[in-house]
Amino acid sequence: MQAIFETLFDIVYLSTVITLGIRMMRQGKDIPQYRLYGLMAVVLGCGDSFHLVPRAIALCTTGLASYTAALGIGKLITSVTMTVFYVILYFVWRERYHIQGQSNLTIWVYLLAAARILLCLFPQNEWTSAMPSLAWGIYRNIPFTLLGLLVVVLWYRSAKEHKDTPYQYVWLSIVISFACYLPVVLLAERYPLVGILMILKTCAYVWTVWIGYSDMKHTLKEEH
Repeated sequence: MQAIFETLFDIVYLSTVITLGIRMMRQGKDIPQYRLYGLMAVVLGCGDSFHLVPRAIALCTTGLASYTAALGIGKLITSVTMTVFYVILYFVWRERYHIQGQSNLTIWVYLLAAARILLCLFPQNEWTSAMPSLAWGIYRNIPFTLLGLLVVVLWYRSAKEHKDTPYQYVWLSIVISFACYLPVVLLAERYPLVGILMILKTCAYVWTVWIGYSDMKHTLKEEH
């Protein structure tokens, strides 16, 4: 039952975010904000597929234990692409609110992203192990969480300041994703049921993508 439900859910999720992302890149190609937003969605979907596809195959065949290495490598790739996702979301914020300058802020975004990716690449993470290091799971998520927090603050303040109704909940979708993700990092090995939170995390990301797509459709409709 888990195999069927999870596989169908992942198929719907991946096809949704990648399709919406491609449509945004094509239909909004003349508007940097939407082109970036579409790229962000494609990066999200393609990156997650490296973990979710092997997981679906494992669940539908011989089980997760038989695919430990593939799942671990998939998690590594997803960790990197999720970092890129937030960097792109930062630049969407800059385009949306016409932010000029603030190079120090951009440097911090790059530093946190680089630190996250670098920590992910250390062999001590033991990505291909059946029991990967919890300590390194915490280490690599410190700069990632700080990056997410920074993006949350930026979107919240700007949406409120500009009374930007279409994007007023971008910050909340990110908060929900982290609220569901971090307990899994800390507790999933000991309490497997905590992993269910990843479904809510995934829904939060779909919400993030849908916010941008809905705004693009509304904007293009008004132009015509």
